[in-house]
Amino acid sequence: MPIPTSPRLVLASSSPYRRELLERLRVPFDVVSPDIDETPLPGETPEATAVRLSIAKARAAAQRIADAGNALVIGSDQVATFDGRQIGKPGTHENAVAQLRSMRGRSVEFHSALALFDARTGDVQSADIVTRVRFRDYSDAEIEAYLRAETPYDCAGSAKSEGLGIALLDAIASDDPTALIGLPLIALAKMLRAVRFPMLGAA
Repeated sequence: MPIPTSPRLVLASSSPYRRELLERLRVPFDVVSPDIDETPLPGETPEATAVRLSIAKARAAAQRIADAGNALVIGSDQVATFDGRQIGKPGTHENAVAQLRSMRGRSVEFHSALALFDARTGDVQSADIVTRVRFRDYSDAEIEAYLRAETPYDCAGSAKSEGLGIALLDAIASDDPTALIGLPLIALAKMLRAVRFPMLGAA
């Protein structure tokens, strides 16, 4: 049986940031929110956590859609690491203050994992894109001013590099500038080309 040439593209995410990033590719896609446990496994490395969860999100979303047999499902997950431990989303102002205080003048690694699940074949492509971010030595007053302005409580690391959070940073090192925001588009474009998805033809 031949594989259809125009599969349905699905983003397995509830993140508005990932949705906005995928819109840059100018291809039609649907959004399905995956429902999975995102707790790291005991002894799991940050890279392994991010990759495992990105694959799990893609597979979970595929099970929740109709016509899944003709779908390409994108899963993504990001894990930040600092001083050998994983950093989650702060959730509250107080947690964000604590995160930013601990990271000033220091470097943080962000693992932005990506998975493309081809429901037509059962194949999965995955990758981990690492971004190294160096925070500058900002003051407590600057932390307060930033958090009140942007409220980045749903972002690991408590700063949005695509917004005002860039003012807290000294440097960003990555092969993909979109990875830190949450969806590595260079890696995704490569994966889509590998399954012959007509990206530019559909733009």
